[in-house]
Amino acid sequence: MTGETIETETKLDTGTRLSFQRTFQALERTQMAWVRTGLGAISFGFGIAKFFQYLHDQRGEQAPLFGGFTVGMLMISIGLVGLLLANLQHRRVLKDLREECPGLPRSVAGSMAVLIIVLGLLAFFGAVLRH
Repeated sequence: MTGETIETETKLDTGTRLSFQRTFQALERTQMAWVRTGLGAISFGFGIAKFFQYLHDQRGEQAPLFGGFTVGMLMISIGLVGLLLANLQHRRVLKDLREECPGLPRSVAGSMAVLIIVLGLLAFFGAVLRH
């Protein structure tokens, strides 16, 4: 947190204010863990898909139904779905937290999740279109 204070219509005591800050920071850490996990799955899937596309281009043979490209695309999809579900949960919990303490700052982790989802979608469609 960047030193922003939490202010509400009713003045919160120090212990309560710090509890909200700790809860918010825990929520951010959890979301960033999901971002790292999703990004790892998307990156790994994209790498697998591109590697098998390269092999296909070099050898010219038809890939099997559950070949490397399919596995790579599934990994990208799993990363995207995980990120999307985690982002929905993050927003729902943050909304509940803001009802109790409206002065919380914007979620940087939530913004990062949205950017990584967009990146993952670009990777997914880029790999599909190049295949």
